[in-house]
Amino acid sequence: MLQTAAAIIGSSKRLVVLTGAGCSVDAGVPDFRSPSGWWRQINPQTVATVKALEENYELFHAFYSARIRHLKQIVPHKGHEVLSRWEREGRIQLIATQNVDGLHQLAGNVQVKELHGSIRSFRCQRCGRPAEEEAFLAGEACQCGGRLRPNVVLFGEGMDLPQQAWNAARQAIEAADAVLVIGTSLQVSPANQLPYMTKGKLLLINKEETGSEHRFDCCLQGGAEELLLQLDGLFDYQGKRADTTQT
Repeated sequence: MLQTAAAIIGSSKRLVVLTGAGCSVDAGVPDFRSPSGWWRQINPQTVATVKALEENYELFHAFYSARIRHLKQIVPHKGHEVLSRWEREGRIQLIATQNVDGLHQLAGNVQVKELHGSIRSFRCQRCGRPAEEEAFLAGEACQCGGRLRPNVVLFGEGMDLPQQAWNAARQAIEAADAVLVIGTSLQVSPANQLPYMTKGKLLLINKEETGSEHRFDCCLQGGAEELLLQLDGLFDYQGKRADTTQT
């Protein structure tokens, strides 16, 4: 299967990548859907919500402050660097990501669309005025008195994705000749419908089975970092496809 995936990527002229939480796990970013959970074992679906923002801001603020401070210790892993190199080589047209951590950009990718926003920027919930990270972490209020929040899509806002990012991702996937999905359970709507908008080849990298494997042309089970490094090892330094006829 690794050789098949390499052959598809190597012959692709319009490759689009869709990433989820599993793409960042190898860098040390917790996966909310893991059995152990994280941050005092609190279910994010009860904290990362509009209801919590409006009715339990102390908990909401503590949750996101912990995530932001933890993220300061995180750097992109070698798989992120592979995706950055593939973009520079002209392999990747666009990365659409469900992640809010900004690791693709830190690794050097430029053509990135954040479907669920970014935890690295902030605004007022009431008036929408931009805010600084320091003000949010300090628990300050907006000039209008409103509460500050990260620019992420909260649970309950799932259908209200950033339209520019969504439209760009959809258009790129519709025009793609291959879509590589990395580290997502394909359970979060509407982003989980994006892969099936392509007429090109579909590839999946994920640690666990998603139940949607039958819809893909090639599935690789394992960690994002390890498998991206293995795939990258099948290509030479000029960005040309190496011999993929081996078994």
